[in-house]
Amino acid sequence: MEISIRKAEQDDYESLLPLFKQIHEFHVFARPDLYIENSTPVAQEFFKSQLMDGKQHIFVAAIGIDIVGVIVTMEEEIIQNSFVKARKVLFINSLCVSETHRKIGVGKKLTTYVFDFGRSLGVDSIELGVSEENTSAIDFYRSMGMTTKSRKMEMPFN
Repeated sequence: MEISIRKAEQDDYESLLPLFKQIHEFHVFARPDLYIENSTPVAQEFFKSQLMDGKQHIFVAAIGIDIVGVIVTMEEEIIQNSFVKARKVLFINSLCVSETHRKIGVGKKLTTYVFDFGRSLGVDSIELGVSEENTSAIDFYRSMGMTTKSRKMEMPFN
């Protein structure tokens, strides 16, 4: 079974919507205080705007003609100031592999592709945020060589 990686196209929207829903439903389940239930968490126009934005890059994993995974990234330039150095970062905003195609190397292939893509852009690092509740994702990212850079903490008042 050959897994191919390519840039997302506008025609991929309908195939990607179930993956976007899958990600969003996890977030709603894990943090219903932050996320709103929505059957269309990524509107088609927003998806189109991401594809047209030169700093955002969406890649899909396909087996044959079936899209089985997606990774959404964004380049960001951090400007040097009195306490941080200038850096170029590629952020992974989301990664999703269809539930029926997990544990066969799709996520690893997508992530490795993005690591290589980041190197080709000359970024200083690739970074992402991951929910503390998503222990399988944390384990996956660690298996890919990523380490914890920082941790966000909160004191909710409601």
